[in-house]
Amino acid sequence: MPPDKIPSTSFRWILIPLRVLLVSFLLTLLSFAVCLLVGILGVLITAAARGVEPNMTIAYREIAFPAALLAGGVALVVAVVLEIRHARQQRLEDGYMQ
Repeated sequence: MPPDKIPSTSFRWILIPLRVLLVSFLLTLLSFAVCLLVGILGVLITAAARGVEPNMTIAYREIAFPAALLAGGVALVVAVVLEIRHARQQRLEDGYMQ
């Protein structure tokens, strides 16, 4: 890459936390949606089997929210590790190119 096309190092380091937070947030939302669907289906099946009214707040409070927090924490750690590995690999490749 020509020297004028290489982004500055400080600009790269600013983008890393933004990417990590964006990926973590999106994966947390996705896991919340999937867990909420599974929770609602589980609450409906359990209520039908017992012959009682389904309490949908259980799907939010006791199933989807804790699972989304756990998945968001895992996503945050994995995104940080992958970004650090990518940054180190990129730094090594840039060092060998010069």
